Amino acid sequence: MDFSQATILGRTGLRVGRLGVAASFGATAKAFEEAFERGCNYFYWGSIRKSPMAEAIKNICAQGKRDELIIVLQSYSRSTFLMEAYFEKALQALGMDHADILLLGWYNTRPSQRFLDKALAMKEKGLYRFLALSGHNRKLFPELAKEGLFDVFHVRYNAAHRGAEQETFPYLPVEGRPGIVTYTATRWRQLLNPKKMPPGEVPPSASDCYRFALSNPAVDVCLCGPKDQIQMRKALKTLELGPLSPDEMERMKKIGDYIHSHSLKFGL
Repeated sequence: MDFSQATILGRTGLRVGRLGVAASFGATAKAFEEAFERGCNYFYWGSIRKSPMAEAIKNICAQGKRDELIIVLQSYSRSTFLMEAYFEKALQALGMDHADILLLGWYNTRPSQRFLDKALAMKEKGLYRFLALSGHNRKLFPELAKEGLFDVFHVRYNAAHRGAEQETFPYLPVEGRPGIVTYTATRWRQLLNPKKMPPGEVPPSASDCYRFALSNPAVDVCLCGPKDQIQMRKALKTLELGPLSPDEMERMKKIGDYIHSHSLKFGL
């Protein structure tokens, strides 16, 4: 398993770098462009649409490389009118006529049929190419996969939240499998916090957290959210280091179990 090589994002057929980048945490346009040059082409301009990623996207497109990018726009709207209006506004801000993926955010039950019909109508209009969904109800993803409506799922998965290994990944179809993108790899940075470690343990690096997620063969892309170029370069180490060794994996699970058992309010 070589993290520096692109993979296919499930049923979409899109060639995607294993490390995705998120706009929300403040990295500069230069940092995002550097990530793109290293093969990171899954650009999540999602819940907080900060301008540096938009600038990077425009710069990359100006080089004639739009087809190499996978642009993901997320909507938390529960209004069908506002969903389309905000989506089109985001496209205008990027200077684009379509995105690659519309991500319906924070669904722990099946979206209403009215809402799904609207999303599909937007697809018919050419506003995006593939439909995705995120949420924390791990058992919902296999059920929705049976319908064949969603092309990509965003699944919470990290060393402290490993329930997807039992409740999601084994139950996804082999044929027509949706792409799997994981998020919260550092568990809101708790996996990097020295104060959260088991006695005698030093915290793992962010790249260790991304490697943990990507070491699972069910995962296509792991999202990272660097705040600056230094953090971006640390994240990009993931591509060089590759999968965790058995000893590294056991250490990550030990740390994850300890953090999970001391933070029960976040659930499994």
